[in-house]
Amino acid sequence: MKGSRALTIVIKLGTSSICDEKTHEPLISNLSLIVETCVRLRRDGHRVILVSSGAIGIGLRRLDIEHKPKQLSAKQAIAAVGQCRLIALWDELFKQLRQPVAQILLTRNDIADRTQYLNAVNTFDELLHMGVIPIVNENDTLAVSEIKFGDNDTLSAITAGMVHADYLFLMTDVDCLYTNNPRTHPDAKPILVVEDISALNVDVSTAGSSVGTGGMATKLIAARLATSAGVTTIITRSSTPSNIFHIVKYIQSSHPTPGTTPGTTTPSRNPISTDDPIATSSIIAATKLHTPRPGTPSILSQHHAPSPALPKEILVCPLHTRFLPQGRAIRDRHFWILHGLKPHGTVYIDEGAYRAVTRHDKAGLLPVGVVAVEGIFAQQEPVSLVIAKKGTAPDQWESMGAEVGRALVNYSSVEIARIKGKKSSEIAQILGYAGMFNARGQ
Repeated sequence: MKGSRALTIVIKLGTSSICDEKTHEPLISNLSLIVETCVRLRRDGHRVILVSSGAIGIGLRRLDIEHKPKQLSAKQAIAAVGQCRLIALWDELFKQLRQPVAQILLTRNDIADRTQYLNAVNTFDELLHMGVIPIVNENDTLAVSEIKFGDNDTLSAITAGMVHADYLFLMTDVDCLYTNNPRTHPDAKPILVVEDISALNVDVSTAGSSVGTGGMATKLIAARLATSAGVTTIITRSSTPSNIFHIVKYIQSSHPTPGTTPGTTTPSRNPISTDDPIATSSIIAATKLHTPRPGTPSILSQHHAPSPALPKEILVCPLHTRFLPQGRAIRDRHFWILHGLKPHGTVYIDEGAYRAVTRHDKAGLLPVGVVAVEGIFAQQEPVSLVIAKKGTAPDQWESMGAEVGRALVNYSSVEIARIKGKKSSEIAQILGYAGMFNARGQ
């Protein structure tokens, strides 16, 4: 990989890759391999971010507690103990190879404010510029359900989007994504390359480890999120982290631009929007995530274990599942609105308004297209956008259920309830001032 262009690579490790599920003892040999991999990537000129779970698992061992408690306060206390030991363990291992590391603890609340979000991005950039490997974890000590990312798979995907990563590696205890659980179904087939996640037909019902929070379902959610930001996402086995070199080398040699495959169009690496405060509009991100590219299969390859009849990829490259990025990356302000903020309410719009705002990037949502509002929120707070359709009775609307995007609104929920369905010219008469009605967001 030396001599190829510098890449930004995010590597996510689950709790089961860091400590034993039963004894909670750190898996030192596995952690050492991860450290060697990260340092080797750094020495080859690449920027590396490590997203590490394991605070609760390590804390259970430190306190000689056998099972993870159910009480939130108890879990947070254990996480506080474990986080100290976890970062000390990482620092000690990286110190053997003279590699500096930094700890970054996040909650969704830390990036809900636009200024704090940009500060976090700048901190990542500066650390990577210094040659430091940031070690990211959710701040389990303080996080509650309202401000949690939910799991570190999601956190790693958001981190990858924030830093415009080229690759996100979701390291797990299986080689790749299978059509079924390979432990209980020997005939399960590995899935090598995925273009449309929504078209996958796989069993993801198996939960994560007893000390973790994720599972294969959370990895698919993370893959959907990261690929929407233009990040090639890869699931592979954590016990053999050196596979990262072989996988990236194969992709780089076969397809110079990350995420492309023979016969497909190179995805745009340009952001949809900048930080222009009035440039927001196409509220279609959630829809785009479910839209397959015309004329291409959703799963390119499904095969059994390697044999001479299999494609070249599985013969020369370690087994893995690669999720290709979306054709147009959601970046910067739009990415922050869509994934950095938790909606405070819902705005229901008609299909005409949906078509209008998705026609081009800088269209705005006008009050005439709003049919209902739900929840209590203030100006410049995030909301979900949901399409509604006409009911059987006059002035009756029925929700179609699917969220089609997120937005920041210029009016409160009370104000929107008063001006919904009205023309923009009527706003001043109804509210006493006009302002500017435009649901800004993606």
